[in-house]
Amino acid sequence: MWPFARGKRASKEKAAETSGEGKDREEDGLLQELGVTDRLREFVKTFTVDTFRSFPLHDDQAADPADVCAQSNVRKDLTEWQERHATLVLSEVKEIAQLRYVLCPRHLKERQFWRIYFQLVKSYVAPYEMHAIQKARMKKLEMEVEESLIKGAIEVEMAETNRGSGSSMTLISKENSLLKDDIDRV
Repeated sequence: MWPFARGKRASKEKAAETSGEGKDREEDGLLQELGVTDRLREFVKTFTVDTFRSFPLHDDQAADPADVCAQSNVRKDLTEWQERHATLVLSEVKEIAQLRYVLCPRHLKERQFWRIYFQLVKSYVAPYEMHAIQKARMKKLEMEVEESLIKGAIEVEMAETNRGSGSSMTLISKENSLLKDDIDRV
């Protein structure tokens, strides 16, 4: 934007810059939340085909092709956080996307690739994953508390309604007995 711009053009350009900055902040927040930091990027860039091929896997179970998520091309045997991390890392770090292309399915199954990847980056992403798990637990607890408060409020309201209808029934029965007394007198 020109520093001396005036009028509608200047305000439009400033608004475009501001919304762009907001999107950048959101994206940076998502990257941080999912542990895709500069340090992780640099570490992942050091991976080679041999890093994955020579990694010892103890459980080489056959992967079922039906487990692959068609939308994101990421395995469904990953946790939700790992799936989001993997999708983001594939889009942010081209080297890992290229390695995955070279390795899967010729040398490794998809499941094996992601197991090895998360073993290699464990020390980098573990704090972020734990934070996400804690955040999810807190959210679940908050929802449970909110539900119990709502349930309690409904129970109190129903009890008050029942008491109110009970007292009105008592009034009606008293009025009926008074009317009977009046009729009996006549």
